Amino acid sequence: MKYMGFRKKGEDTPHIQLNESMNSFPEIPLNRRLYKNIDILKSAYKDCSDVVFRDFSIGSEINAVLLYIEGLSNIEEVDQHVLRPLIQLKSPENGPIFERAKKEISVSDIKEIYTIPDIFKQISIGNPIILIEKQTKGISVGLPKWEKRSIKEPDAESVIRGPREGFIETIRVNTSLLRRKIRHPLLKMKQINIGGYTETQVIVAYIEGLADNALVDEVTHRLKRIKIDGILESGYIEEMIQDCPFSPFPQLLNTERPDVAASCLLEGRIIILIDGTPITLIAPCTFASLLQAPEDYYNPFYISTFIRWLRYIFFFIALLAPSAYVAILTFHQEMLPTSLLLTIAENREQIPFPALVEAFMMEITFEALREAGVRLPKQVGAAVSIVGALVIGQAATAAGLVSPPMVMVVAITGIASFLMPRYATGISIRLLRFPIMILSGMLGLLGVMLGITTIVAHLCTIKSFGVPYLNSAAILKLSNLKDVLVRAPWWAMDTRPEFYSKDTTNLRREAENQRPSPSKGDGGS
Repeated sequence: MKYMGFRKKGEDTPHIQLNESMNSFPEIPLNRRLYKNIDILKSAYKDCSDVVFRDFSIGSEINAVLLYIEGLSNIEEVDQHVLRPLIQLKSPENGPIFERAKKEISVSDIKEIYTIPDIFKQISIGNPIILIEKQTKGISVGLPKWEKRSIKEPDAESVIRGPREGFIETIRVNTSLLRRKIRHPLLKMKQINIGGYTETQVIVAYIEGLADNALVDEVTHRLKRIKIDGILESGYIEEMIQDCPFSPFPQLLNTERPDVAASCLLEGRIIILIDGTPITLIAPCTFASLLQAPEDYYNPFYISTFIRWLRYIFFFIALLAPSAYVAILTFHQEMLPTSLLLTIAENREQIPFPALVEAFMMEITFEALREAGVRLPKQVGAAVSIVGALVIGQAATAAGLVSPPMVMVVAITGIASFLMPRYATGISIRLLRFPIMILSGMLGLLGVMLGITTIVAHLCTIKSFGVPYLNSAAILKLSNLKDVLVRAPWWAMDTRPEFYSKDTTNLRREAENQRPSPSKGDGGS
């Protein structure tokens, strides 16, 4: 039903001048004349077919309007708990109508609103608005309802042993998942709205007493400093708040897993949740954390340590294997055994390109196949990436464009890059592999060492919210190295990493040492 208005003859229709952002709307207070408020709102929501103005009467005497957006509000609950009791309200003249109306609404989340911009913000998040004649304030009813995805394990961070749940696109569901993991009132969540048009909810979560107050203030300050028309994904925010935007290495971790976010909170780090995306950001970030996987902490420590060492070894293989192959074949053939050198020379006899060009051709082709496999549907993508690599590799070898050893080196490099637990880490390796290959083709192993030195020097200069990127390896203290090169037993990791917090009074995880002691037998019965 459309609102017909209660305008007197001769009165003009007011209008509101809309600016770029809700934050820049003029603070127009609600008028006692209901039709003036409705005219302002209708001028703002002109050509908005999903905005509904439903006029009704409270107790058949007092005019009122219900305002909501179709698809964002729970209409069934509104009819049952809002409209029906207000329409059936008897003798509204007994007592203030506004207070009586609030008491009749059987909804727990009710807010009073006083300005037109407050109405814009409330209905945009799904809360219906009730405006009453001769009242300079309205009622916001917390009855939002929108479609949301079910909670399931993230495809990009699947584990064999561990929780099978992940964040979704609804921010309040994500905060509830964190609350289920950490059931303590010291888990704080600050809300900030970012984006002139989107007004995206961003929540900064931390544990008071574990997180450094200066770090919390710095994260909050950087978020409030963002001026943009919209935030649609966490990548927008990540690019705007990181310390070194031109570095190929990620300076914030991202995850879809509530257990990973909860473990980082318990270390004193900060979680940034963004409405509309399941990807949450973690600050600060160190280089060691890029090679840590959630499953490291669910398996026995000796198995996790072995897998972590395997991960470190294949990190260097993924970064340096093609470059080392090009350098040795171009400048340092004496490093290979004679029999292997003769085999490689025989395979390369018909190859018209030098080793550097050959490596570039194969690496670019492999990257193209991998990207095609990601973009295509899952049923087709896997077949294209695997079959395409086999067919193209075999055809290129038969045509004499590349040698079999080069195909093997590129294949091992690709497998090594798949061992990286975080996608951003693999992207960094794939980017850095090409300049190191160029240096190796021009200078041999000296170029490889020059590339490694440049990367290490760059890593030494990076900071993530004031924490040096290589801090975990630079501070040669046993308590800080228990979760870097190895994964120590849980009873040995009795303190938190102190480089995430300057407060050293709350670093212990346990009240006492929980080291297990072997049971002593009674010598038999």
